[in-house]
Amino acid sequence: MARAAVLHAVGDKELDLRDDVTTVDPGPDQVKVKIKATGVCHSDLSTMTGVLPSALPTVIGHEGAGVVAEVGDRVTGVRPGDHVVVNWTPDCGECAECLRGEPYLCMTYLAQSFTEPGFKLGDGSPAFGMAGTGTWSEEIVLPRRGVVKIAEDIPFEYAALLGCGIPTGLGAVMNTAKVTPGSKVAVVGTGGIGLSVIQGARIAGASTILAIDPNEAKHPIAKQLGATHTATLDSLDEAKGLLTGGAGFDYVFEAVGKSAAITTAWNATRRGGDVIVVGAGAADDSWSQTAFALLFDGKSLKASLYGGCDLKRDIPLFVGLWRAGKLDIDGLITRRIGFEDLNDAVRALNDGEVIRQVVLFE
Repeated sequence: MARAAVLHAVGDKELDLRDDVTTVDPGPDQVKVKIKATGVCHSDLSTMTGVLPSALPTVIGHEGAGVVAEVGDRVTGVRPGDHVVVNWTPDCGECAECLRGEPYLCMTYLAQSFTEPGFKLGDGSPAFGMAGTGTWSEEIVLPRRGVVKIAEDIPFEYAALLGCGIPTGLGAVMNTAKVTPGSKVAVVGTGGIGLSVIQGARIAGASTILAIDPNEAKHPIAKQLGATHTATLDSLDEAKGLLTGGAGFDYVFEAVGKSAAITTAWNATRRGGDVIVVGAGAADDSWSQTAFALLFDGKSLKASLYGGCDLKRDIPLFVGLWRAGKLDIDGLITRRIGFEDLNDAVRALNDGEVIRQVVLFE
């Protein structure tokens, strides 16, 4: 039996924190992982509110790291005892997206997550895993491609963030936007993803990095992690004038997941610049722009799902940046908590009190 946080119905304010959950048995191409650390991410909240769909009941959580406990008969490359990061969008290697070199768009395993439960509750009833994972459980079963092996000296609390927040943010800079040295960057939203974008822009050599957030309490951590300037929505026009002469920024990242934030990013971008959408928004939250502006402003609107990452390729890069002292993972973690604190963690994140909380399983 394992502890797990279960969502029974969309809109529930609290999760069912249980200690009677078991995983399904791993198949020949699957691995069972004992989760050691898992992040509390806004996407978890979005699943609870229904912004991101999931089969119910579902074990929440998608950003995690742990130790391989079992492997299927056909599994190669990992074995029991290996330390791994969970990849919530594993690539099948065979679909059109994978063959085009876009593994972050692969839907093969995500689609299966809506029909193939990964857990059983104490009464024997099935439960699914968020995005096919469910890292707010002590044990999960994943496809072989759903884990990336890492070195044993990487702390699990750091490794967990390598599964979502860091690749989503740094990848948006490095893979999607391809920010060039000396450029001017703005980031709308300074949660965990936005702060990772800021670090990515700093690492890429941007000369100006403006962090935009209405919550001024988040401005100091944004500066600590690489922002050269900060602004609220009310002071954005002034900052744009001061830093770009009113022309706008070369790259503006939206890291909120709201159409209004995309509009803010669009208006802050210079003519010919790039607007990169990183936040996960709702299906009924539409955004529009005039056909005239789309053509004559020359701006490019780019989606950055999972930072355009291939975790097999990119996690070693991020680990190298961390080892070199260029990527501050510890600075992203507001607090470390226990499993029993998860409902309070959900409330704190929803209220904007924290950046990243990490659950540590003993």
